Amino acid sequence: MENNDETNSRSFAGWKYKHYFTFIGKKDDKNISVKCKLCAGHKTLASSCTSNANLMKHLTKVHGTIKLVAKDDDPTTASTSSDTDGAPPQAKQAKIDFKLPQHVITQRQLNKLIARYVVEEMLPLSTVESVAFRELVGKIPVTVKAGIQCRKTFSKYLDTEYAKMEDEVKNTFKDLEYLSTTADIWTAHNKSFLGVTAHWINPQSMQRGKAALACRRFKGRHTYESIATELDNIHSSHGISQKITATVTDNGSNFVKAFRMFQKQEEDEDVDAEDDEVTFTNIGDVLLDLAANDEDLDVITLPPHQRCASHTLNLISCTDVDKWLLSTPETKTVYRNATTKCAGLWNKASRSPQVSELVDEIIEKKLLVPCTTRWNSFYDALARISGIPVVELNTICSKLQMKCLSERELQFLREYCTVMHPLTVALDILQGEENCYYGTLLPALETLMSKTLEKKNGLQILVGLPDAIVQSIKTRFTTVLASEDAILAAVTLPKFKLRWLRDQERKDQAKASLLAECRKRILEQEQQPGTSAPNPTPQHSAGSAKEAEFFSFSEDEESSAETEVADYLKSGATGLESLNQFPLIKKISLRYNAATPSSAPVERLFSLGSLILSPKRNRLSDQKFERLLLLRYNHWLER
Repeated sequence: MENNDETNSRSFAGWKYKHYFTFIGKKDDKNISVKCKLCAGHKTLASSCTSNANLMKHLTKVHGTIKLVAKDDDPTTASTSSDTDGAPPQAKQAKIDFKLPQHVITQRQLNKLIARYVVEEMLPLSTVESVAFRELVGKIPVTVKAGIQCRKTFSKYLDTEYAKMEDEVKNTFKDLEYLSTTADIWTAHNKSFLGVTAHWINPQSMQRGKAALACRRFKGRHTYESIATELDNIHSSHGISQKITATVTDNGSNFVKAFRMFQKQEEDEDVDAEDDEVTFTNIGDVLLDLAANDEDLDVITLPPHQRCASHTLNLISCTDVDKWLLSTPETKTVYRNATTKCAGLWNKASRSPQVSELVDEIIEKKLLVPCTTRWNSFYDALARISGIPVVELNTICSKLQMKCLSERELQFLREYCTVMHPLTVALDILQGEENCYYGTLLPALETLMSKTLEKKNGLQILVGLPDAIVQSIKTRFTTVLASEDAILAAVTLPKFKLRWLRDQERKDQAKASLLAECRKRILEQEQQPGTSAPNPTPQHSAGSAKEAEFFSFSEDEESSAETEVADYLKSGATGLESLNQFPLIKKISLRYNAATPSSAPVERLFSLGSLILSPKRNRLSDQKFERLLLLRYNHWLER
C-alpha cells in the first residue's frame, strides 16, 4: 500500500533528492508525509503530491552546509524503482524546435515576388541591380539555378506580364454587356497624358470591378478632335465601343465639345420605306469611290457623355457660393475680412517652421492650407480655424503680430462651415469608387438639398446662403434631375429603391418608369432568337392539336413585370446581391449603374502616376511609364 501511494505521488517518486527522505504515506488526496533522514529524531514533514518545493526548502535551510548529491541518474535505482512500482517511466518534456522548415521557391516565383515588390512600391527598375537588394534576396532559399534577373531581363519580364494583363482585361470585357469609362488629361513635367479607366458590375458576384485602360502620351494641342480620336482608339483597341453606357469627364470645354460633336446618333426608326424606285449604279465607280474615300470609313463615335458630379459640386462650393457672398455689401465685407486674416495665418504657418511649431504648441494641431486641386480643402481649412477656441486663436494672432478675428468674423466662419457641411459630405460620397454607383447621384442630390435647407434655422449672417446653394444645384444639375436614366439607376439600387423620394407622385412616376423598362426588357428577350422557351403542351389527337394551336395564348408580360417590381419594392434586402432574385431589375441595374458619378477614379490614376514619373526617373520612356502605372493600378502582380 505504501509503494502504491509513493507511485501515485509522481513528483516525489522521480525526485533526485528523495533518498534523503523516507516515505511514510499519503495524508490526503493532495499531500504526502515523509521523514527526513538527516534530522535527529527523524522529523516528519508534509509535501504536495505534485511539488517537492517544501522538501527542497527544508534541505536548503536546515541542511545548507551539507553538499547534496543527486541520485536520479543511478541506473540501479531507476531499474529497481521501475521493477518495484510497476509503473511506466516518466515521459520527458518534448523540446520545441523553433527552426521553421525552409520552403524552396522556384525561379518563376522569385521573379514574380521581385516584380510585385518593385511595381507595387513604385521603385526604379534599377533596384534589381542594387547590391543591398541582391544580398537581401540572396537570403531567400531558392532552387539551384534560380537567381535575380538583370535590369534588361527584368524589364522584358514586366513587358510580358503587361501583355498577359492586357489579354486578361480584354477577356473580361468579352463577358460583360455593360461598362463605363472615365477620362481626363494630366500634365506633369511638361508632358501631357490621357488617362482612361473602366468600371463595371460583375453579373455573377454583383461586385464593382475596375481597370485602367490607358495613360497615353498626348502630344499637341488639347483640341476636341484630338481628344475624340484618341478616346475612340482606346475604346476600339479594347473592343468596348458598343458596350460603354457612359464616359465620365470633368466640365472642360474641350471634352464637352468632343462628345457633342462625335456623339453617336440614334437611328431614326421612321425610315421612309415608300421609295421603291430602283436605280442602277456602275460597280466600277463604287469601287473607285471606296478606294478614294478609304479614310472616311473610320468614323469616330463616342459613347454618351456624363459630367463629373463631384467637379460640378466643387464649382458650386467655390464659384457659386463665392459669387453669392460678394453680391451683398454685408456678407462681402465680413467674408473678405475673415478670409484675408485666415490667409495670413495660412501663409505664415506654411512658410515659417517657427510659426508652425508655435501653432502646434498652442493648439496641438497644424493649420490646414487650402489647395486648388483638392476638393473641400478650403472648407477643411476654415473648419480647422473655426474649431480653435477664441482664447488660443487670439494668442496665436498676438504672437504673430496679426489682427485678431472679430466676433462677427468668427460667427461668419462658424455659419459658413455649418451651411457647407452637407455639401462637403455629398462630395466625398460621390467621389467614391468601390461601392459608389450612378444611382447614388440623385438620392445624394435630393438629400443634400433637404439637409442644406434645414441649416437655415439659427443663421444670422448667411441666412440666404442655403437657398442660393439649392438653386445652384437645381441649375447645374437640371439635366440629371430630370433624367430617366438617373431615376432608373437609383430605383434599381436596393439600398435606395423609392425611399429617397419624399413626394408620393414622384414615387408613382418612378415606379411606372421601372415597370415600363421591365416590359421593354421582356419584349427584347422575346424578339431575340432562342430566348423564349415554348410552353409545354399535352399530347392530343390531330383534331385537338389544331384546336390547341388555334386557342394558344402568350403569357401576360405585363403581369409578370408587375409582379417582379412589386416583389422587389417589398423586399427588405439592401445588398446588391439581392438582385439575383429579380432578373429583369438586375439587368436594368447592371446597365444604368455601371457608371460612376464622378471622374475621381482617373484622378487617382494620375496620383499614382505622379509617384512613378518622378524627377529622378526622367529617362523613363512614355511606353514604359504607362505599363508600370497600369500594372500598379490594376494590381496585376498581386493575383
